[in-house]
Amino acid sequence: MEFHPQPQPGEAQPWAFPAPDRGTLPNGLTVLRCHRPGQQVVAVEVSLDAPLDTEPEGLDGVATIMARALSEGTDKRSAEEFAAELERCGATLDAHADHAGVRVSLEVPVSRLLKALGLLAEALRAPAFADSEIERLVRNRLDEIPHEMANPGRRAAKELYKQLFPAELRISRPRLGTEETVSRIDSAAVRAFFEAHVRPATATAVVVGDLAGVDVDAVLAETLGDWSGDSGAPRPVPAISGDDSGRVVIVDRPGAVQTQLLIGRVGADRHDRVWPAQVLGTYCLGGTLTSRLDRVLREEKGYTYGVRAFGQVLRSAADGAGASLLGISGSVDTPNTGPALDDLWKVLRTLAADGLTDAERDVAVQNLVGVAPLKYETAASVAGTLADQVEQHLPDDYQAQLYVRLAETGTVEATAAVVNAFPEGRLVTVLVGDAAQIEEPVRALGIGEVTVVSG
Repeated sequence: MEFHPQPQPGEAQPWAFPAPDRGTLPNGLTVLRCHRPGQQVVAVEVSLDAPLDTEPEGLDGVATIMARALSEGTDKRSAEEFAAELERCGATLDAHADHAGVRVSLEVPVSRLLKALGLLAEALRAPAFADSEIERLVRNRLDEIPHEMANPGRRAAKELYKQLFPAELRISRPRLGTEETVSRIDSAAVRAFFEAHVRPATATAVVVGDLAGVDVDAVLAETLGDWSGDSGAPRPVPAISGDDSGRVVIVDRPGAVQTQLLIGRVGADRHDRVWPAQVLGTYCLGGTLTSRLDRVLREEKGYTYGVRAFGQVLRSAADGAGASLLGISGSVDTPNTGPALDDLWKVLRTLAADGLTDAERDVAVQNLVGVAPLKYETAASVAGTLADQVEQHLPDDYQAQLYVRLAETGTVEATAAVVNAFPEGRLVTVLVGDAAQIEEPVRALGIGEVTVVSG
């Protein structure tokens, strides 16, 4: 029997996050283009400057309904006709609203790029916002809310944001709106929000894929170049303030066999120079199955299937006045809620006293930096990160420089960053579980004043 020779590994090639070419169309639309050889499915991300804090008072959720309605028909096509045209292109079109703005995402084979971009431009230029479609989207959203409230993770997140931020800040309230606010939304409100905030001069389009042989300038001019609108007036950006004094809130779920835990506080803007070290230190604390939290709570004690520590950008401003959420999340069985929290706090205290090890730092760098080329294999992953940088007012080479900084960050710097990120006395702990069983054990820990609210 003849065997094929065993493949030999090739020489490792240097890698950096792809750098885009930046330009501006005559209508004011900023365009970032990134040629990725071999990526025959092109990803397009359009960032619209319509953050949630621009929603009118009492209409939380209107940005989400508007985003969902962009693909529900235009002045030329009904919702069914628009969906059929997308299908003929082999394209997918999605949109969502978040604190940074509205994001519209398109993926399409490069051979159908012109047609699909034409449909995207049509949706941005002249969406129908038909009464019947808006009413259907509102009903769908209202149907989603009870399911979200029943989900312990979603319920914990809602309570944490409510606890951390003052009520007057939009970020303190559910991102997709409440039953009360969503029920007020109609087609007139959606159109008013669209006309107030959606225009090319304040938008950015990111196009990533194999663009060889594509006259990108001509394609953009024929499609998104036809989108028109005024320049828009600068708007004030409200400062984010929060109260992360140490306390515990139990969301009562009688009979729950598990406790969902979400521990958080307000963190620095992504522009802060501590961000790379914080990313590295947080990964060592709870970024993987081999992290400190999992080694103790999962492997040694068997309290949980996994606990994660993370840093999530909430809103990033060019002047560094934005904020992030620093959190620890997981779930434990009800009888072990108190012991699990006790051990979690012991992990934080030990980390502050003894610091990270060089081995932990090295594994984290390998996992974060070493796998980056795999993480960005697809055009969609590259386009998404470039669009994130746009929304967060970061330079185009930020991600590339972040990996350089991560590789250069030492153990002492990473330790200082993660200890400052999770100080044991300044953490808001939200527990969704059976208060009758967990309240007294949690009070006995002395990790903060305990309050019980209804689930």
